[in-house]
Amino acid sequence: MNNFLRRLFSPSFRRGAGAGLLLCLLCSTVTAHAADQAAVARGLSIFNSLYKELNAFYVDSINPQQSVETAINAMLDDIDPYTEYIPASDQEDFMITATGRYGGIGSYIMQRTDKGREGVYISQPYQGSPAARAGLRAGDRIIAIDGDSTAGWDSDKVSARLKGEASTHVQVTVARPYAGADSILTMDIERQTIQVTPVPYSGVLPNGMGYIALTTFNEQSASLVRKAVEGFVADGRVKGIILDLRGNGGGLLESAVQVVGCFVPKGTEVLITRGRDKQSERIYKTTQSPVTTTLPLAVLIDGGSASSAEITAGALQDLDRAVLLGSRSFGKGLVQTTRQLPFGGLLKVTVAKYYLPSGRLIQEVDYSQRNLDGTYRHTPSDSTIVYHTRSGREVRGGAGITPDIVIKYPEGSRLVYNIVRDHWDFDFATRWAAEHDSIASPATFVVSDEMFDAFKRSIDPARFDYDKVCETGLERLREVAKTEGYVNDETTAAFDRLASLLRHDLNHDLDLHRDEISRLIATELMGRYYYHRGQVEQVAHTDETIARAAAELSGPGYRAQLQPNAK
Repeated sequence: MNNFLRRLFSPSFRRGAGAGLLLCLLCSTVTAHAADQAAVARGLSIFNSLYKELNAFYVDSINPQQSVETAINAMLDDIDPYTEYIPASDQEDFMITATGRYGGIGSYIMQRTDKGREGVYISQPYQGSPAARAGLRAGDRIIAIDGDSTAGWDSDKVSARLKGEASTHVQVTVARPYAGADSILTMDIERQTIQVTPVPYSGVLPNGMGYIALTTFNEQSASLVRKAVEGFVADGRVKGIILDLRGNGGGLLESAVQVVGCFVPKGTEVLITRGRDKQSERIYKTTQSPVTTTLPLAVLIDGGSASSAEITAGALQDLDRAVLLGSRSFGKGLVQTTRQLPFGGLLKVTVAKYYLPSGRLIQEVDYSQRNLDGTYRHTPSDSTIVYHTRSGREVRGGAGITPDIVIKYPEGSRLVYNIVRDHWDFDFATRWAAEHDSIASPATFVVSDEMFDAFKRSIDPARFDYDKVCETGLERLREVAKTEGYVNDETTAAFDRLASLLRHDLNHDLDLHRDEISRLIATELMGRYYYHRGQVEQVAHTDETIARAAAELSGPGYRAQLQPNAK
């Protein structure tokens, strides 16, 4: 191919018979482009005429804005899930993701649909926010805003009414459980600009590890990570750094490059983005001096780590700068940018794929190819192309990033799922906080026997609904045996005996899953007393993956992991 191209563009070729071929190739390109433009023009003309006819003759009235947005979204959904139309009315939420700032009262809210507790609740105010200063608490059910009842409202509508320009006021009325006669409270709250931090907690753990929890990549992320790392370097106790990117769905690409720049030399290539043509290729390198290139570094990832989180983790892995622990990441290797549209709209459009320092693309789903059933094609993790890190370690493209040390997590139980689904842990923490002024610090807190027993007593067996898999399976087996003609006195007695042995006991089942349930209780209680920072700090002191990362950084296995061929 290279020889052909050299010959194609050589002077002798252009002067001779090859000139005709070159002209044909150029003409073909121009013709194809013109054909595309003509097809676009035809399609727009058809759509315009169709909509006019529909609007004029359809039996019922049509909402023009809704109809056009439905058509736009249907077209974009057929491309990939990241290319989307953002009307002017929805751009505030989009900008919050990029900047971490918005005008409002500063609180997480949630919508509940469990019977008897329907409504929108305060799930956790931000520490120091107007909501927290006004006295709103987790568990408060929002029943009115500025005097308007919220009955039947969803969380989106409540959120829209709570947000607003800084220095404006909003009146919030809540029903507070376990408050006796003072259960209905109305608070006048002055909105302010809320800054959501992407680093809810960073600190030095008792094992000498500096820990950073990074939840998103926005305009603040890199500066906060750099500040934390600078603090670790200045602290003589710190023997290594753990960067936790679990559950981090990504954000700004440039922010990821800057975070990597804290740990590698200035001018290090982090990624290359490539669009439809060669001219669109762009190389991203670190632009600042690193904070440390020597302190041992571990990065934690899981299936919720995507986009910029994968750029950070993948680049540090390819550069042999960090050991990765956890489970396989999401697998998003696409880059989006925004384009301005008429009437204040935005188009967020996929413009490129990104390639990590080893040359690998970690995109799992090929959105240009579909299976016969209409689903997109996925890349199996064991059949991807092998690439190599700087020291020669094997890494694979496609299907996300596989950590160097895979942590196997236990499968969740239906019992625990139903505790979360029906908010039993949330309601228990609400009541406990109403009855207790304080609890132990995040670094020392444990769920005591007394507390766990109180949680078990808080569950009403008549209301607690969970799948009793053994009993259900046994009943199905009885039906199959009956259908197949195997029911007799002997099999009936055997089924009855087995049923007595497999009968569920709620108290037993709760004890069996105490560790999982205790983690849920701890998370909810930390939020009540120490806000989001306390929740993350408590996890940092108790999480098994974090403990494994600390052990890896402290031992000889760290260097061996990054340089397997070193002697």
